[in-house]
Amino acid sequence: MAREINLSGGEITLLKTMGLSGTPVYGKLLIQRIGEMESAEFLDELTGLISLGYVLCDKAIVRTMEDVERAVFRINASYARDLRDALHPGRRREEKSRRRRRE
Repeated sequence: MAREINLSGGEITLLKTMGLSGTPVYGKLLIQRIGEMESAEFLDELTGLISLGYVLCDKAIVRTMEDVERAVFRINASYARDLRDALHPGRRREEKSRRRRRE
């Protein structure tokens, strides 16, 4: 069963920057890649994704940019497919029933 995920523009930017492969991204590298996003908006979007469980972090609390620099983040593998569908809504997969053919 597919989950319906609605993302804001900042969340989409952050997820695309991290990538959906599930490989770890160091916080310092994430800050460099994010570009022109304001620090407060970046922290708000990141903590929101962590609280929803879409992003996993090795630190318990991420409140400041210094906390982000010292942390490692990755996409939660159980949500990766649904997040990919939410990032590209025009390419949603059609639900196909998998039944055995009788001959």
